[in-house]
Amino acid sequence: MLITLLRERLVPYRRWIGAVVVLQLASVLAMLYLPSLNARIIDEGIARGETGTIWRLGAIMLGVSVLQVVGSVGAAWFGSRTAMAFGRDLRRDLFARVGSFSMRELQQFGAPSLITRGTNDVQQLQMLVLMTCLIAASAPIMMVGGVVMALREDAGLGWVLAVVVPALFLAVGFVISRMVPSFRLMQARIDEVNRVLREQITGLRVVRAFVREPYEAQRFGRANDDLTDVATRAGRWLATMFPLVMLVVNVASVAVIWFGAHRVDEGLTGVGALTAFLSYLMQILMSVMMATFMLMQVPRSAVCADRVAEVLDTRSSVVPPAQPRPLDPARRGHVDLDHVVFSYPGAEQPVLDDVTLAARPGRTLAVVGSTGAGKTTLVNLVPRLFDATGGEVRVGGVPVGDLEAETLWSQVGLVPQRAYLFTGTVASNLRHGRPDATDAELWEALEVAQARDFVEALPEGLEAPVSQGGTNFSGGQRQRLAIARAVVRRPAVYLFDDCFSALDVATDARLRAALRPVTTDATVITVAQRVTTIRDADEIVVLDDGRVVGHGTHETLLEGCETYQQIVASQLTAEEVSA
Repeated sequence: MLITLLRERLVPYRRWIGAVVVLQLASVLAMLYLPSLNARIIDEGIARGETGTIWRLGAIMLGVSVLQVVGSVGAAWFGSRTAMAFGRDLRRDLFARVGSFSMRELQQFGAPSLITRGTNDVQQLQMLVLMTCLIAASAPIMMVGGVVMALREDAGLGWVLAVVVPALFLAVGFVISRMVPSFRLMQARIDEVNRVLREQITGLRVVRAFVREPYEAQRFGRANDDLTDVATRAGRWLATMFPLVMLVVNVASVAVIWFGAHRVDEGLTGVGALTAFLSYLMQILMSVMMATFMLMQVPRSAVCADRVAEVLDTRSSVVPPAQPRPLDPARRGHVDLDHVVFSYPGAEQPVLDDVTLAARPGRTLAVVGSTGAGKTTLVNLVPRLFDATGGEVRVGGVPVGDLEAETLWSQVGLVPQRAYLFTGTVASNLRHGRPDATDAELWEALEVAQARDFVEALPEGLEAPVSQGGTNFSGGQRQRLAIARAVVRRPAVYLFDDCFSALDVATDARLRAALRPVTTDATVITVAQRVTTIRDADEIVVLDDGRVVGHGTHETLLEGCETYQQIVASQLTAEEVSA
């Protein structure tokens, strides 16, 4: 998978990679030529006392050194550009793929794992590309060229190369084979640490409210210790690599000097040739060491490539239509669920079972039921965050599966159960609903959502900063800003998923009264737990275990729906007790 991913993703940069290879080739050839020139200076210039030869060969060495520096710098520049561009494009494609996922795929991977794959995993692959550009081209050339040039200087010491190079490869291969399982496990441990840390930061108030700091510290400690153990195990093998390589290098150097000295004493070779042979040996072993650096990165990068490719190869279960259909203008705002069934993969029972309902413009359809009845799932089927596993969901008279995503979403204004605001300002969050909305339209939407008073009280007004998730606002303020964001959109269908729960009864009543004139030509579907929120709806649908057990007005359901009667009775009893 690693090779496939690199081959596919590096195609746009083949010219830069070609430049890297050419520059690396020039740099390595220059490096290989330098010891030979040095040997000639020693044997021809210094030994014979020929000053002119020393100056001439020294000038050539200086020119070759400049060529080597230019080649190395140029290769590093092109290699860095290639690696950075590769990482940029891979992160972009990962982000686009995750953005196309339905809720099913997001739940399958989990947010912490997706974050790790888009950051740490891509960074590991990016580092591999950089090292490949800087090492993969030069190391083999230096190794082969070094062997050729060393044998050219003194073939009698060739047996040292025949022993040392395979021994070094075997030692490095053994260590790397022990590191692979640790690197594979390390990425999973990083996911776990991210998951625990994200949960603790997100749920910090809950942790403090229940005084669970010691328990959460232990939970994070376990995840952190697991990661530390795996990283330490990999680090031990990594730490073994360098002493092992240096041992082989030093033993080889001693062998060359020992046996080479005897050859010099016997007149079989010169001091310059022995010095050059030793330099080539160092170059050969250095090339093996450089290749080792890259090979150490390969196992971890292979794991990262598998994880990244898993995301890129995952297709959304919400498939775009092959032949999109246009909306029926005569049925603008019509929402129909026809015998809809929805089941999560592997679930024993469906979340929704044979649900049929119809919502029309100018009318409010309320959905009520006990916790886990499937209310939120029902609302999520309308904008096609999930695909129904049975039956049909239609918006504007057209099945949602036959509508382009942009066309469908342009008709829907969704206020989710958990109001979420993005980092920015109040205005930038409201303009998520409609980017071209004017300030006057934003204030009008805030007025409808009963949020104008506290926004006006802010020193910056519409330009007041919003922190990540809107944590600098209260729960009720976040809900009202989320409602205002949907009002700014002025969609054909409003979906309110229990978004009035953090509002007091008076504010709830004022907000619903202000919504009526705004939604006169739109369809309103409201999910709520509080009876006072939905009692004035034109139609109320009662869900119980995913099935419709009653529908009608508040008065009708009080007379003929036992589940609705129980919901109303429980809330009235609670209100009486509090009074």
